[in-house]
Amino acid sequence: MSRAGGAGPLAVLVGPPGSGKTTVGTLLAGLLGVEFRDTDHDVEVVAGKPIAEIFVDDGESAFRVLEHHAVGRALAEHDGVLALGGGAVLDPATQGLLAGYAEHGGVVVFLDVSLAHAAPRVGLNQSRPLLLGNPRARWAALMEARRPVYERVATARVLTDGREPESVAQEIRASIEQEQA
Repeated sequence: MSRAGGAGPLAVLVGPPGSGKTTVGTLLAGLLGVEFRDTDHDVEVVAGKPIAEIFVDDGESAFRVLEHHAVGRALAEHDGVLALGGGAVLDPATQGLLAGYAEHGGVVVFLDVSLAHAAPRVGLNQSRPLLLGNPRARWAALMEARRPVYERVATARVLTDGREPESVAQEIRASIEQEQA
């Protein structure tokens, strides 16, 4: 199964921490019979250390440069399901890459979630550098700033609150298959 135009991922998942990008993406890839790829993992491989250490050692701006390059590589190379880090969409150049991907038939899914449902999933723990301090307040502030960008870059929005990841993955698969029909 390949998307219209043939190049790039079948679907790109965007959304805040706790929206289910990795869980849903892995399930969706299984349903579609393709590979799953996560740009956060790609950044860690290139940097040779966890994201939290990149933030501490090199700073957020260095992380964002690595992240942008990871998104560009994945959009060009990967033909499965791709999940982007929660803040990747904030980079205007990355927004441009996603817009180009969508213009050529790509599916960008915004996995939307409320704080009440994200908190237990994320655990709001210390391994997420942008949630240090008061994690609930930080998550809410991040989401307030990012929501308009998620909505702008997405070609589809799926609310994950109170839903099993399998159900979300099946909904996305159905919309991809409908787009290709």
